[in-house]
Amino acid sequence: MSSTLNQPVTHSGTMPFLGHATWFRVTGGSAPTLPPLVVLHGGPGALHNYTLRFAGLASADRAVIHYDQLGCGRSTHLPNADPSFWTVDLFLAELDALLGHLGIAGGYHLLGQSWGGMLGAEHAVRQPTGLRSLTIANSPPSMALWVEEANRLRADLPAEVQATLLRHEAAGTTDHPDYEAAMLVFYARHVCRLQPFPAEVQASFDGIAADPTVYHTMNGPSEFHCIGSLRDWTIIDRLHRIVAPTLLISGRYDEATPKVVQPFADHIADVRWRIFEQSSHMPHVEETATCLAEVASFITARD
Repeated sequence: MSSTLNQPVTHSGTMPFLGHATWFRVTGGSAPTLPPLVVLHGGPGALHNYTLRFAGLASADRAVIHYDQLGCGRSTHLPNADPSFWTVDLFLAELDALLGHLGIAGGYHLLGQSWGGMLGAEHAVRQPTGLRSLTIANSPPSMALWVEEANRLRADLPAEVQATLLRHEAAGTTDHPDYEAAMLVFYARHVCRLQPFPAEVQASFDGIAADPTVYHTMNGPSEFHCIGSLRDWTIIDRLHRIVAPTLLISGRYDEATPKVVQPFADHIADVRWRIFEQSSHMPHVEETATCLAEVASFITARD
């Protein structure tokens, strides 16, 4: 198992979806004998780049599949789409289409990071027969709980940073450079503690900045100012329907705090939880070797 970003790509391509194109890449799996791992990136709209270290789980026996969800990265961008177009059901349908397109719906592992974990949980509550395991990494089961904890973490920021955030949120000027600078103070504490951000993390942030359509529509202007269509989303009352073995991942300094993650642990029957002590929202980047080893052990036992 390697943690580099240079795993050989077996192939990449695009899948037709609703008249558009979803881009994917397959790492490893040249002689597949094990179920592939499908990685769901966050955002929504954050691109696959920052999750690329999970390609270190690829081997000749097992493929690792990344893709850019519709509206970001190398998939079709739709900046003029009606906001009502961007829904959880849209991305569930895209995931189903990809599993079918790649011919893996009969057996696969799923790993979702942040929003990707929310999407993965939505997929799992439907109890798809091919789902061997689910890894939920740094995700909330409720946006109300996420915002509650984000506000608590914000309260610990320097007073001048808090004032800048509040001023621009009230004025609707969250695109101002001062707001972005203040936002990055929070991100350095609770999103990725490696400074400067590693190249693949920065690439995902740059991708959102270049086309924030999906992120702004569904989430909002920042990780902690959630005013988009997901603001009332919750899956807590449906978590008991998840029957797939589930691994929870979070970081000690994560914006997905223990209080945020706890309902997953309380309501999923077959669940275990690993908190990475030196990480915030991206243990796969901040503690790559130990994080990948944890995931590898979990999915291998459930092949």
